[in-house]
Amino acid sequence: MQVVRIGLDLAKYVFEVHGVDNHGKVVVRKRLRRDAVAGFFANLPACLVGMEASNGAHYWARVLTELGHQVRLISPQFVTPYVKSNKNDQNDAEAICEAVGRPSMRFVPPKSTDQLAVQAVHRIRR
Repeated sequence: MQVVRIGLDLAKYVFEVHGVDNHGKVVVRKRLRRDAVAGFFANLPACLVGMEASNGAHYWARVLTELGHQVRLISPQFVTPYVKSNKNDQNDAEAICEAVGRPSMRFVPPKSTDQLAVQAVHRIRR
């Protein structure tokens, strides 16, 4: 099992993982609780991980980058066209995995804790 690309759908308690190999064949399809995510990715060889840019995505991007993975955040509006059928967490993870593999996709840079703190201050002032 050589995972090359993973789509990670974030939620409050349960995350969906969808991973493919070099040929685009599904090799990982898993549901993980929040406390098991870091352990799961620590046991994987370095790969490309895609997530929708949301509140917790910047935190998880930092965690997964420290584990040696390459993380790319995608704006949710760019993931929507890749959802094949009904919108659920498993289909969202598959769509994220597909979208992150596109060469012309635009990505959101992960923010540091300092950048998020400044952003919070600006939103409070507004």
